[in-house]
Amino acid sequence: MISRLPRWVEYGAFLLALLAGIVNAIGLLGFQHQAVSHISGTVTLLGTSIESLDGMTSHLLMILVSFLIGAALAGAFFECTALKLGRRYGVALCIEAGLLFAAYLLLKDNITSGQYFASAACGLQNAMITTFSGAVVRTTHMTGIITDLGIMIGARLRGERFDYRKAKLFLFIFSGFLLGGVMGAKLYGTYAIASLMAPIALALGLAIVYWFYLYTTRYTN
Repeated sequence: MISRLPRWVEYGAFLLALLAGIVNAIGLLGFQHQAVSHISGTVTLLGTSIESLDGMTSHLLMILVSFLIGAALAGAFFECTALKLGRRYGVALCIEAGLLFAAYLLLKDNITSGQYFASAACGLQNAMITTFSGAVVRTTHMTGIITDLGIMIGARLRGERFDYRKAKLFLFIFSGFLLGGVMGAKLYGTYAIASLMAPIALALGLAIVYWFYLYTTRYTN
């Protein structure tokens, strides 16, 4: 159950959603208006591209494949999707930072393949921690979060118990993603593609904090 998870989970989920919101805002403003933190829209665009033969088909397909590769990297790192302290989340966050840095190096020279690295970074993050004690959680898009909140509200109206801890987690994620969008827009308006340095620094910072927390927890126990 969500209630059994440590409190740091909510703050970690907020920061991961913040990171993804920044990347997605930069993508929408700077990568030919291409969202990279989720692929629903990309699949739709791929379908319309195939129908109209507008020349974007291969590019959109690579965005999708890159997201899949990022998720596959997470699958290679973690033997299951359940949250557990001690897993290699820090390493995965460093890889995500590396992918975003590769995206920056390419995109600053207007090489569109940099978008593939950004998409892979989001795929890795989205798959990194997908299940919290039976509750499916995504930090790179909000469709599932809003859907689950709606289901919970509807169930409460039907008389079922409302899980306030789960709702709090979902609201943390939503708030993080929304704030990330605001920050990403602000950063891009000032620094253009160099604004990717912010999510890169955030990913590395989260890795360091995770390793420090892991060390202190083991040391005190």
